[in-house]
Amino acid sequence: MGEIVFWTIIRLIIIIPILWLSIDFFDENIRWLVISSALFLFIIYPAFIKHKKVQEQNKKIAEETLCSTCKHFNAESVLCLKYDKHPTEDFIPCEGIDWEPHGKI
Repeated sequence: MGEIVFWTIIRLIIIIPILWLSIDFFDENIRWLVISSALFLFIIYPAFIKHKKVQEQNKKIAEETLCSTCKHFNAESVLCLKYDKHPTEDFIPCEGIDWEPHGKI
């Protein structure tokens, strides 16, 4: 998630000066439309698409790994709270040693 925020801020840092310099080229009637469209197309939409891709990638981990049935697993951030590491399909932070069921099996 941090990567999404980082690149959103970078795109925002790039788009604000561009809009600021080009604002005089647009008529006052369409100025807010151009600004709104630019912010949506270059800031909001790419962040939304990237968030959707991350959720799809993490869905399999959150549903099909040993970690998903452990009480130390946070499904929203796909994080082992005990070890503060992100499990993957090939990596379990505790290697199954500290696994504890959370009662929803």
